[in-house]
Amino acid sequence: MNPRAPNAASMSAAEWLLLALLSVLWGGSFFFNRIALFELPPLTIVCARVGLGALVLILAARAMGLSLPRRTSAWAALAGMGFLNNVVPFSLIVWSQQHITSGLASILNATTPLFTVVVAHLATTDDKLTRGRVVGLLGGFAGVVIMIGPDLLRQIGTAVMAQLAMLVASLFYAFSGVYGRRFAGEPAATVAAGQLTTAALMLLPLVLLVDRPWTLPPPSPATLASIVGLAVLSTALGYLIYFRILARAGATNLLLVTFLIPVSAIGLGVGVLGETLAPRQLVGMLVIGLGLAAIDGRPARWIGHILRPRPNGRAGGSA
Repeated sequence: MNPRAPNAASMSAAEWLLLALLSVLWGGSFFFNRIALFELPPLTIVCARVGLGALVLILAARAMGLSLPRRTSAWAALAGMGFLNNVVPFSLIVWSQQHITSGLASILNATTPLFTVVVAHLATTDDKLTRGRVVGLLGGFAGVVIMIGPDLLRQIGTAVMAQLAMLVASLFYAFSGVYGRRFAGEPAATVAAGQLTTAALMLLPLVLLVDRPWTLPPPSPATLASIVGLAVLSTALGYLIYFRILARAGATNLLLVTFLIPVSAIGLGVGVLGETLAPRQLVGMLVIGLGLAAIDGRPARWIGHILRPRPNGRAGGSA
């Protein structure tokens, strides 16, 4: 498997659409987790999520004529990805959601791109910090904070261990985004299936020792539906999109999805549940959009092209 991957400074329209779809799928995971936590312990939820997700992706890979790798070195690399991208962050996020609200969790989760630019800058040769990227990341994070609102900011400082757990999960996502560059050129279905399979195998002994699921009462239909949603939508489909964006646009661009997750959650609330869109949420979305534009870099290049002096002494643009 290729240890390096090309990094794109900007993304195509198709990649932005995939990023928006991924934000909807991953934003739903906070909702599904919240439902499942009423009846199931965290490790059981995470193991069921990755185990069922792995099964779905293995079947999908076979339907596409793909097979899982056979080399030990390939499985070792996939196990590293499963540990960094699933076992640790999934477990920390679900545990933390027992103690903090989903809104605060989404703010802390939005630190992922901030960690990623630092990790990528230190660990790669082609994904370096730029002034526009730093400004855009800070703007995107500010937009998330504005959109979620001041009430949730007052919760910062309470349930400190749960908040630290969310931050550590975000840091692990940053490491996994950079680590996952080595899978460039590999089919997304096989990489995602292998990653989730190794994650499930790592989690299963812990679930049997700690949660003893055979002693738990049977879950309700709502809980079962939330597990299926986590596994099929937020995990299986989500990681097919994840690895496609990662291979084409790089880790920093990919993990901008955490800025979009609150936007997706609020949009679903307005469109599906009939909730009201507050003015601060519109402002926050605008700030996020400006931040993403600064990171993408194309608006600045377009403006520079328009203002660049031409040989005849006039600025660019049409007459």
